[in-house]
Amino acid sequence: MSEADAWLAGVEALVEEATIDDDGSLSVVDSPPGQEVVRAAPDGGLRAWLVAAGSFCIWFSGLGFANSFGVFQEYFMTHQLRGKSPDDVAWIGSLSAFLQLAIAVISGPLFDRHGAWIIRPAAILFVFAVMMLSLCSGYWQFMLTQGVLMGTVMGFLMFPCIASLSQYFDKKRAAAMGIAVSGSSVGGIVFPIAFSKLLNESSLGFGWTVRVMGFVMLPLLIFSCVAITSRLPPRTSTFFIGSAFKEVNFVLIIVSLFFMFLGMWTPLFFIPTYAVSRGVDAAIASYLLAIINGASTFGRIIPGILADKYGKLNMFGLGGIMTGVVILCMNKAETTAALVVYSIAFGFSSGTIVSGASAAFSVCTNDPRDVGTYMGMGMAVASLAVLIGPPVNGAFVARYGGFLEMSVFSGVMCLVGGFTAIASKAATPEGLLGNR
Repeated sequence: MSEADAWLAGVEALVEEATIDDDGSLSVVDSPPGQEVVRAAPDGGLRAWLVAAGSFCIWFSGLGFANSFGVFQEYFMTHQLRGKSPDDVAWIGSLSAFLQLAIAVISGPLFDRHGAWIIRPAAILFVFAVMMLSLCSGYWQFMLTQGVLMGTVMGFLMFPCIASLSQYFDKKRAAAMGIAVSGSSVGGIVFPIAFSKLLNESSLGFGWTVRVMGFVMLPLLIFSCVAITSRLPPRTSTFFIGSAFKEVNFVLIIVSLFFMFLGMWTPLFFIPTYAVSRGVDAAIASYLLAIINGASTFGRIIPGILADKYGKLNMFGLGGIMTGVVILCMNKAETTAALVVYSIAFGFSSGTIVSGASAAFSVCTNDPRDVGTYMGMGMAVASLAVLIGPPVNGAFVARYGGFLEMSVFSGVMCLVGGFTAIASKAATPEGLLGNR
């Protein structure tokens, strides 16, 4: 073969491995012999941002509703479940939060193997669960509907959309995830205010108040079903990746998230109850959740943008530390003004944990087709803390009649989680000084 022929053959081989990204640029992907070529993420373009918008709508409807459980807790304890203790009622929201995270161990690998289709039946079931909640009146009914059914279905909605985002974004991944996850903050503003307004300023009652929320979610979830798609071919290897648990950084991220989950849900469940105990009007107390979720919008987007520049694990760990410090100060917020300021501080700091956790798991693998599985397995193990934390805090309130013990326990747990996340950087190739 002449030198010109060899050069031409090399160009042809290069073109065969080249791909056109969504933004029109040419990417060349090197792949070992016998392995499928995985195109570089476009980091933008109409399709990518449609996926981000669809994910925003899912988190608005799913976790936004879950983040409103504090107003349900306060309402249940004075109405349908007034004979139950705070920890009994907290078990409903705790079980829901646990299942929506634990079910990721199934929904994450399902997405990696079969794509985004699993979102569609889950969206239908979620709206059905909201409508069934409007008909509940007894403790076991609320537990089965809001705790079991709604929590399970949310797990099949939230993590596939985040895994899909990982396929469309690389350098802007943390920012895109922050924008998507901020939907839960916006939902956490809308739903508590709507719940309070419709119950207190109209004659709708509990049933139609919840149904109105369901009708708001319906078009958003329909849009998500159309907008969210997978970009890469499915992973055909084993359903779970057991070798991931041999990676020290992956295990440390799970441990750090476990401790953060033990503590970070405390204000979301108990801030309205705490505010009422300080003499704040119940309607105003319910708005504190909206303030928390409003502040967490910025806490999810801004740290997400910074994480792409300064390191995903750095921002994740910092979020845990800041949240721990804020929770330790909860018992010192004694007036309405102080509680508003406190809610803003907690919302911003805790928002970093929610968006940072997904981005942190994405650094554990270089293959975007495995992100859903890594995220699902990690979230499932860490979610055990969500099942434990709120009922333990409810027991503190019921047994000691105050909130000091609750805030100390939760704050220390978040601090431990934050420092563990920072320590996990030592197990990455770059070490503690690396930019991951």
